[in-house]
Amino acid sequence: MNGSLKLVAPLLAALAIAACNAGGTSNMPAASGVSSGAPLTYKVTPDWMLKHQAKAACPQVTGQPTCLALQVTHGGISPLCSPSSSCGFTAQQMEAAYNITSELGGGSGQKVAVIEAGDLASASSDLAQYRSQYGLGTASFFKYNSSGQQSNYPPSCGNYGWCLETDLDIDMVSAACPNCTIYLMEAKDSIADFEAAEKEAVTLGATTLSNSWICYGSWDCGDTNFPNYFNTSGIAYFASSGDASYDNIGGPSVLDSVVAVGGTQLAKSGSNYTESVWNGAGAGCASSSIVGSPGVSKPSWQSDPSCTSRTDSDVSAEAGCSPGVAVYISSYGGWTGVCGTSVASPWLAGVTALKGNSASFNGGEQFWKLKKKKLKKELHAITTGNDGSCGGSYLCTAGTGQFKTYSGPGGWGSPNTDAAF
Repeated sequence: MNGSLKLVAPLLAALAIAACNAGGTSNMPAASGVSSGAPLTYKVTPDWMLKHQAKAACPQVTGQPTCLALQVTHGGISPLCSPSSSCGFTAQQMEAAYNITSELGGGSGQKVAVIEAGDLASASSDLAQYRSQYGLGTASFFKYNSSGQQSNYPPSCGNYGWCLETDLDIDMVSAACPNCTIYLMEAKDSIADFEAAEKEAVTLGATTLSNSWICYGSWDCGDTNFPNYFNTSGIAYFASSGDASYDNIGGPSVLDSVVAVGGTQLAKSGSNYTESVWNGAGAGCASSSIVGSPGVSKPSWQSDPSCTSRTDSDVSAEAGCSPGVAVYISSYGGWTGVCGTSVASPWLAGVTALKGNSASFNGGEQFWKLKKKKLKKELHAITTGNDGSCGGSYLCTAGTGQFKTYSGPGGWGSPNTDAAF
């Protein structure tokens, strides 16, 4: 009896997500922060859609904050699974893949904030379950609204959408930096509240901020003051590049003060790990035709030849949907697999906090300035795969850019220890 009842929440959540993605309706409570812009047009259909590998937790729209978590489906209704590797990469597997296991004693006193929409009442208990499963210890975890209060939270995120995004983000920060303090910043359904949450996280002392959301097709999310909330000196801002493949990008990842985080497909064979470009990773040139007028000017620290605007992305990590990463979410009934660049941004924010080097960040500058020898040593080169068709250009194709290493979807690579961060 109890076993049957446990399937109800994830089944309804999966059906609700399916209805949203199909343009239908659902009697599930609407997730706070679900975007209301025009539906996103895919210039390239990513494999996660084409092959029915995953479903977007939030409706994918333009011009408004859109969460980027994708729930792994394996072609069917989003399944519950075991917290073992069959569900997705575990915390220990992610640590091993990026060679940070020996550094995991670091991060104490470092504060990482994740910016989300809507209140996830179960966030603390969900995180405790994840950390207990993987032996990460008790979390230093605090939840705030966009005004920095530990009360008066925004309306509930419901049973899907931003709820899944929130649990994913706090799990990934925990996996990368178990000793870090995590601030969950919960915003209301408006860009003004997202901006307030960014500002308040810094006021509260966070030095590394992760944003697993995007305003597709808009560099400023409809507010020309938007960049001012991502440019505090001494703060490392990370943002996912999107899950809509080549030439579908937007703020905040296209801002030159933000580390634009692309995605890889991580694969494991025995004790060995390999990576290729994840087909869904957002990448491209942040020109006016792609992200709205006037576009984003070329940062002084970027010198690639085929883009006169900001080139997206800078660096990357696991985002692939085969198998994704294991996440615990009680409103779904337990464990599920999650993928997308939403995985990579909080993971890399955690790696940065583990190193304790946030104060040195100026967007993605340090990755673009790494010398060839250090690139080879400190980052895994992503040299195969693409996220679309761009005439063989590095903007969408791996193995073609500077040093045969840089590509739009993979950036300069993924972490090999925390040295580059």
